[in-house]
Amino acid sequence: MPRRLRASAALLSPIVAALLLAPGASATDTPRVPSPAQAKSGPSLPGDCGHPPALRPHTFPARPRVNNTFLPLKPGTRLVLTGDVAGEDHRVVTTVTDLTKVIDGVRTVVVFDQDFNGDEIQESELAFFAQDRRGTVWRLGEYPEIYENGELVGAPDTWISGVEGAKAGIAMLARPRVGTPTYTEGLAPEIDFLDCATVFRTDQDVCVPVGCFHHVLVTDEFAPLDPEGGHQRKSYAPHVGNIKVEPVGEANPETLSLTEFTRLGREELAAVRKEVLEQDARGYEISPDVYGTTPPAQPARPKGLPVLP
Repeated sequence: MPRRLRASAALLSPIVAALLLAPGASATDTPRVPSPAQAKSGPSLPGDCGHPPALRPHTFPARPRVNNTFLPLKPGTRLVLTGDVAGEDHRVVTTVTDLTKVIDGVRTVVVFDQDFNGDEIQESELAFFAQDRRGTVWRLGEYPEIYENGELVGAPDTWISGVEGAKAGIAMLARPRVGTPTYTEGLAPEIDFLDCATVFRTDQDVCVPVGCFHHVLVTDEFAPLDPEGGHQRKSYAPHVGNIKVEPVGEANPETLSLTEFTRLGREELAAVRKEVLEQDARGYEISPDVYGTTPPAQPARPKGLPVLP
């Protein structure tokens, strides 16, 4: 993910409290599962972000497969987006692994993101995605290791759906259309994380260094409690994914374009798998209270995975 948007803790805390307590309820009341009608009339997030979507594990297949037109996550796919952040050379390398991890009752695909300024790594992130049976792609958590001068300094921005009040969000709609209500991409009150997005344009023609694409989807991503962070317009090409990121009103603008789109060979994918499993194992030491609550990542089994309890 090219950039993580953060909200203000002072502003987010009362909003999260409102989401957790329905009108007339107290902190000691037994939680109730609202009906769809009740959910629509309950408290919503700021910035017209609507309501956090309800994650229903039974709507996901036991074996994860993400083949959404605008966000396909086929194992072995690698995308490299290159550009600059505030005038510095920047590169984001995204690799879809052949590993899975169970998050909040859902078996997810593990995606490996590496952010570089020049040749120096700034962040190494494991992100977790799953597609429900209707075709919507969900983001269920992130474990981003932060580096300074080439040295690992921690992973303070880790969030996992279902842990410490964090909620999964929508990474890509099944059928994105202009006019669709703004949706939440993820909510984690303990680290002041709130990202929202809306469908900005559809059926666009967009050219980047690797070529020109048609029928491109453009979304507008923002953090409503961080107005200085501005917005990001992200372009998604059919059957490819994110091909361009453009800033709107950012204090530290980030511009990225797709410069490489490849399918890794068996040996290359095995090397990535090894690196990701090492990072996954470190997560239990670096983030024991959050990441440590999840089971280890594991290779996807070619003949299917066991049904989750």
